[in-house]
Amino acid sequence: MNGADTAWIIVATALVLMMTLPGLALFYGGLVRARNVLSVFMHCYAIACLMSVLWLVFGYSIAFGGGTSGYWGGLDKMFLSGVTTDSLSGTLPEVLFFAFQMTFAIITPALIVGAYVERIGFGFVLLFSALWMLICYAPVVHWVWGGGFLADGGIFGDSGVRDFAGGIVVHETAGIAALVIAVLLGARKNSTTPPHAPWMVMVGAALLWVGWFGFNGGSQLAADGGAAMALTVTHISAATASLTWALWEKFKYGKASLVGLVTGTIAGLASITPASGFVGPVEALIIGAVAGVLCQEAVNVIRNMLKIDDTLDVFAVHGVGGIFGTIMIAVFGQASFAAQLGSLAIVGVFTLVVTFVLVKVVGMITPLRVDEDTETTGLDLTVHGERAYDVSS
Repeated sequence: MNGADTAWIIVATALVLMMTLPGLALFYGGLVRARNVLSVFMHCYAIACLMSVLWLVFGYSIAFGGGTSGYWGGLDKMFLSGVTTDSLSGTLPEVLFFAFQMTFAIITPALIVGAYVERIGFGFVLLFSALWMLICYAPVVHWVWGGGFLADGGIFGDSGVRDFAGGIVVHETAGIAALVIAVLLGARKNSTTPPHAPWMVMVGAALLWVGWFGFNGGSQLAADGGAAMALTVTHISAATASLTWALWEKFKYGKASLVGLVTGTIAGLASITPASGFVGPVEALIIGAVAGVLCQEAVNVIRNMLKIDDTLDVFAVHGVGGIFGTIMIAVFGQASFAAQLGSLAIVGVFTLVVTFVLVKVVGMITPLRVDEDTETTGLDLTVHGERAYDVSS
């Protein structure tokens, strides 16, 4: 065990948890109508609790167990069986590696929340998120990070897929799942209402930005120069994408908004995530500059051209950003195009099929969508018996 590595990953674990609680909750909560803000908080918080338990029981073993098939890790590490305080994963206590990866298993299904806010059944959220994490997310983790068939020595030979911190594992899977649910769920009754609290969106984005240092820097799994570089390029990409998003918004609409600026931040963070362990500051500058425009145009395509109510732009920002960053690793010569594109295609199709099936199956058990009166009144009061504001319209 290395004490410095251990200390850094303990901090990184706390930072990544902060990304969901409270970062993502505030970011998403500020973007919805006042009558639904508590339901967004409820979704993020309940998902965090449920995924933590399921990661202990099944998820960690599926992702990082000792299975040799290349497709899943098996069930030998259920309930952390065989893992003690002396067990190591590299230079880290394995229980710490478990906890660090648990925070990724929390935020990935939580990202999908943005696609279905203001009209989803709470029971559906819990059951779908639980099954999706175990059946979709955890196997993909094994394929890419757990020595599975997409990693080195798998179907792409010695040069397996390169995904440093989750462009495929986190952002592509969450983005595609979000798009599938948005299509099957249908649009909100009133999808033109602006965010009720842009200040809350900014605070959430700022917490996500800081937490992302643990997300990407922690993925080095060591306290060394690689972690420092990952942290640095993460910051550069986020800052650059924020500026290009705002500049492009100003060019197109005549005004640059606060919500746009901070959404650009998230686009830059998602795009640099897979590449953060493989590129330097100049490459990060390029990735961020493109991401601010690319993801903004993706929002326009999904929302205005395809008329899909992916309410908080999960696919356009996270999905497109993660896919773009994954491809850029090969563009900069740090991976093979075959491995990057092939892995994106395999994981994309798998995620689409699994998500579609789960939505249909879970929808037969618990309602997918709330009734029209509940949606009109707001989920806070009708579903959870609480409200953050006195809303009359």
